[in-house]
Amino acid sequence: MEIKTVGLACDHAGFPLKQFVLDYLEKKGYPVKDFGTYSDESVDYPDFAHSLAGAIESGEVYPGIAICGSGQGMAITLNKHQGVRAGLAWNKDIAELIRQHNDANVLVMPGRFIDNRTAERIMDEFFKATFEGGRHERRIRKIACETK
Repeated sequence: MEIKTVGLACDHAGFPLKQFVLDYLEKKGYPVKDFGTYSDESVDYPDFAHSLAGAIESGEVYPGIAICGSGQGMAITLNKHQGVRAGLAWNKDIAELIRQHNDANVLVMPGRFIDNRTAERIMDEFFKATFEGGRHERRIRKIACETK
């Protein structure tokens, strides 16, 4: 994966893991744009997911990483955007598959259910994996909803 600037977003439940992720990405030398939140004070995850999704769609950042308690809220919100394919990964094998088969451009992690070492393995696999194309390309094209 060619990394431009990694977009990062979380809610309060994802904040502790986001702090680890931010430090990890900086140590790896990846440029990062942090869309918040910036503390563990209660917030609404869609506010931060929409900001990250807009930056993915505009090309300002690629790829993105989003974290909330279960990961589901962020994933649901991010995937409302046509230019986003957010995949929830809780282990490195899922992270590999969401890149290979779904061409995920946002990695979503469940902050309450994984530890820092697992997050590190997930990110390493997500960044290393590449989209396989082929039959998966056809499936990706069918994701967008047509209203005709």
